[in-house]
Amino acid sequence: MFRKDDRGIPGSTALEATGLRWLADAMDDGGVAVVPVRSGRGWLEEPQLNDRRCTPKAAFSFGRALAHTHAAGASHWGAPPQGWEGDGWMGRARLPLRSEAWTDSWGEFFATDRIMPMLAPARDNGSIDRSGAVIIEKLCERLRDGDFNHSQPQLLTQAGTAVARLHGDLWSGNVLWCPVADVARSCKEFLSEKTTDEPQDGAAIMKDGAAIMTNAQQLEAFAGGPVVGVMIDPAAHGGHAETDLADLGLFGQQYLDSVYEGYQSVSPLESYWSERVGLHRVHMLIVHAMLFGGGYGYETVQVARHYV
Repeated sequence: MFRKDDRGIPGSTALEATGLRWLADAMDDGGVAVVPVRSGRGWLEEPQLNDRRCTPKAAFSFGRALAHTHAAGASHWGAPPQGWEGDGWMGRARLPLRSEAWTDSWGEFFATDRIMPMLAPARDNGSIDRSGAVIIEKLCERLRDGDFNHSQPQLLTQAGTAVARLHGDLWSGNVLWCPVADVARSCKEFLSEKTTDEPQDGAAIMKDGAAIMTNAQQLEAFAGGPVVGVMIDPAAHGGHAETDLADLGLFGQQYLDSVYEGYQSVSPLESYWSERVGLHRVHMLIVHAMLFGGGYGYETVQVARHYV
């Protein structure tokens, strides 16, 4: 069993558990497998899953499932996972979340709530200099003007859903590629265990999708093969589906093309989506510049420059 507490960032475990449950709601409609979670005041527990190797088939199935997770939708840009109030976190970076709709423009949301809040801290640590900040600000002007607004993938547009349900921190390390038999065994043991701490009311166990996660035969059918991609550690919110897809490849994801193929097999992306990958990565890059400094600031500016 894996356990973490929120002593570093108070409330972070409650937020993570809420995000996991929100993402898991989509499993009944074919969404990505999500790690079960048990949580209480200041802590959460999950089964210990062993990350092995991705396969082309698992990557394809993950992409197909991710399309259904996104299609579960969110009420508005920057919406928190259902049941959460206040801002969120992406690692140690505060993530602005909005309790009510405030704009119908993805570009305005992305500039105002995902890029600009990170710029001042990145300048303060020296990773982005004055000239780089000017590039970032010009990009945000274009975003706010709507120059880069684009449609969601087909499953969302067909349903009239404007905003996707995002994992929000979907780099490759937040997807575990696990043998379905191991997942089923670990999840079954986890869900049968009792904790020494009292769980919060209504927050004891993620119920949606739990039956699938504990049955190897069902899970293999769900995953389309003997290996399944399981999402962990989200910064869940309402956003554009292409952001998750772009972030997944930022630090390297094996068989990424298979993920994209699986996604588009059920929910084709708008034309020229590959040209927008860098644009969607600016948020994760500037978060890294803010948190870690170094070359991340330079990379953020170089990517942003392409869209100015």
